[in-house]
Amino acid sequence: MNGIRVLEVASWTYVPVAGGILAEWGADVIKVEHPDTGDPQRGLVTSGLVPLGGVAHMVELPNRGKRSIGLDIKSEEGHELLLRLAARADVFLTNFLPAQRTKLRIDVDDIRAVNPGIVYARGSAHGPQGPEANEGGYDNSTFWARSGAADTVSPDELGYPVTQPGAAFGDVLGGLTIAGGISAALLHRERTGEALTVDGSLLSMGTWAMGASLAASAAFGVERIPRYKPAEAPNSLVNTYATKDGRFVSLVMLQTDRFWPELVTALGRPELAGDPRFADHAARMKHNEEATAALAELFGERTFEEVSAILAAGRGPWAPVQRPIDVLSDPQVVANGYLQDVKDSKGNPFQLVPAPLQFDGESGDTRRAPEHGEHTDEVLGELGLDMDRILELKISGSVL
Repeated sequence: MNGIRVLEVASWTYVPVAGGILAEWGADVIKVEHPDTGDPQRGLVTSGLVPLGGVAHMVELPNRGKRSIGLDIKSEEGHELLLRLAARADVFLTNFLPAQRTKLRIDVDDIRAVNPGIVYARGSAHGPQGPEANEGGYDNSTFWARSGAADTVSPDELGYPVTQPGAAFGDVLGGLTIAGGISAALLHRERTGEALTVDGSLLSMGTWAMGASLAASAAFGVERIPRYKPAEAPNSLVNTYATKDGRFVSLVMLQTDRFWPELVTALGRPELAGDPRFADHAARMKHNEEATAALAELFGERTFEEVSAILAAGRGPWAPVQRPIDVLSDPQVVANGYLQDVKDSKGNPFQLVPAPLQFDGESGDTRRAPEHGEHTDEVLGELGLDMDRILELKISGSVL
C-alpha cells in the first residue's frame, strides 16, 4: 500500500481497525480527530473500562501506524482543510452515521466533488439500507447478539446468553473485512478508472460469521442450533476433555475410524479399539455417551503435559484450550511473528497482534498509535500552510 493515502474520519474500533491495517500494509493514514475531545476511545481510561496507567491498548489496537491531526470539521476553516486533504487522498474512510455525514458535509457527493476518483468506504452497525440505517451499535450487541452467535454458543443450563469472547472481537474481524474491500476497490479503480463506494456493517459481519448456522436454519427450519454438553457429544472425537490438573484439550478428529484405534491405544486402553460398541464410526455414534465417558476417564487420569505429549505424537487434529496469557508464549505464535513488540509514545513496551496476513513471509509494519493531534503541524505543512497560518488556526480552535 505504499503511496496510498487514506483519510480517516472515524472513531472507536470497528472502522479505525481498517485504517490501522492499511497503515500496517504501508498506506499513509491520516486520522482526523476533534481538537478538544479526540477519538472517544481515548477516554476509556477515565471511564474505568481499562486500567489507569500503562499502555492504552484499546487506542493502540485500531490506530497503529497512523498520523493524527486535530481538526474541527464543523468549522468552515476546518472543513476546508478536510476537503483539501480529501482531494489528495485515495480513500475516504468513515463510520459516521448518515445524518452526521450530511450535517458535516462529508457524504459521498461532498467528498467526490473535490476528488471524483476517491474510494469512499463506510462502516456501520446495521448497513446502509433499512429502518435502522441511521442507528449506531457495537459489536457485542449488533455483531454478537443480533447475528445469533450469542444464542448458539450459550449453554441452556447457564440461564443467560454469554457475551463475546473479548473486547472488540467483532470489531477487529469487521475491520479486516473493510480493509480487504478497500483493497479490492483500489484494484478495480486501477484497472477501470472507476471509484467505488465500499460498505461494511457489524450486522453483515455477524451474519457472515454465522453463515453455516443460518444456512442450516434456512435449509431445515431449525429454530435453535443444537448444542451439547461435553458428556453428550454426538461424536466423541469432536469434543473437549478435562485433564487431571484442570486444563482442557479440544479434539477435532473428524476421521474417527482412522484416529480412534491409535488414540485409545496411546492412552493405554488398546482393548477399546476392538470393543464392539466402538468398532466403527456408526457404532461409536450409537454409543456416543459411552465412548465419550471412556475418553473422559482416560484424559482425566493424566496431566495436561502428559496428554499434550500423547496428542502431539500425531494422534490426530487437536489443540490445547489456552488462556490469552498462554497464547503470548505459544511457540507457533512466536515462530510466525503473530505478536509484535512495540513501544508506545512514552516508551512503554507492549505487544500487538499484526493483521493476520503475511506477504512474502513477512507481516506488515506494526507501529504505535499516534498521540491526539500529534501530526497536525506536519500534515498541514504538507498542504502548504506556513507556521504563521497554522498558529492562526490553532488560536481560532479549528486545529489542535
